[in-house]
Amino acid sequence: MTTIDETLIAKMTEWRRHMHQHPECGFEVEQTSDFIARTLESFDIEVVRNIGHTGLVGILRCGDGDAAIGLRADMDALFIHEQNEFEHRSRHDGKMHACGHDGHSAMLLGAACQLAQTRNFNGTVYFIFQPDEERGKGAQAMIDDGLFERFPMQAVYGLHNLPGLPAGSFTVRPGSLMASESSFEILVKGVGGHAAMPHTGVDPIVTASQVVLGLQTIVSRNLSAIHETAVVSVTELETDGTVNVIPNQVRIKGDCRCFTEDSLAKIEQSMERIVSGICQAAGASYEFNFINTFYPTVNSTAETAHAVAAAEKVLGEENVNPACDPFTISEDFSSMLRVKPGCYALLGNGTESVGGCALHNPHYDFNDAILGKGAAYWTQLVLDQLK
Repeated sequence: MTTIDETLIAKMTEWRRHMHQHPECGFEVEQTSDFIARTLESFDIEVVRNIGHTGLVGILRCGDGDAAIGLRADMDALFIHEQNEFEHRSRHDGKMHACGHDGHSAMLLGAACQLAQTRNFNGTVYFIFQPDEERGKGAQAMIDDGLFERFPMQAVYGLHNLPGLPAGSFTVRPGSLMASESSFEILVKGVGGHAAMPHTGVDPIVTASQVVLGLQTIVSRNLSAIHETAVVSVTELETDGTVNVIPNQVRIKGDCRCFTEDSLAKIEQSMERIVSGICQAAGASYEFNFINTFYPTVNSTAETAHAVAAAEKVLGEENVNPACDPFTISEDFSSMLRVKPGCYALLGNGTESVGGCALHNPHYDFNDAILGKGAAYWTQLVLDQLK
């Protein structure tokens, strides 16, 4: 069973708090990427930079084995003004690590240090540090830049902290773990005019209202109530009218979540069919735009079993849930899982006053008490897969 000594945990805490003090967002993570690269190189790990703009990969080979796996951490912060008062709070107004990516990077650095020191595996580990997870663009950028061709790996793994779960507990499931996140924008075009004479035009508000109601039939009438969980939400209505003027157009915006790409395709197709039919019946025209930001996060069965086995060794079987309910949050690691088999898992950040503050909250902070647990999981996973 892998354990991480207190000296390394202290170093991870130092790294994590340094990154927390200096948050960067999107692809603009140059200082963070530099810091991580220097730290990896101090372990005598080869580093390749500028993959997907500011992404990087650390390469650690041992023995003569051909097997290789990738371990991924995200680096970017959020545009949130931190409201914590502790010493390691953000020094950049309007930016903070409110999702724990500082902790994810520190845990993976800790595993890299441990594996570089012991070198008791046979094969290759690729330590993937990714930018721009929050906007859903970083994983695909690294893939488009040849991540899996330049660094041939059989599987890829990810790990994220989760407030509300006991610190160091581990939860995962094979299949769909997290939902997709897609947005839609529908422009209903009518013929505006005086509110006292609606018969002289085509009222886009009435048409748009029918569209909103029609969209609510997609989940209940186009998807299986047993096998296809989904949410379609209209979140904004905008017009160019006023109190006594029927507008020329209404813009409808909203959000969709589901757990398979098949369901995602059905939602998009059903949505445009409904919009087209209602607008045609009303004599209106429309523009329709459907944007996939995050695909469903779908874990492969074998790699999930490997992740569970490693977690049980270092965290205890009683602290591992191998068949949790799916989550409606989203993650752009899903793009990597569309290309390679792998597993994305969640590590408890703590409950109530210690680690329980919600993600994306200005009072959130990563729980340093789980740094050693995350690094131990990563290390054990490598030892098990690259024997």
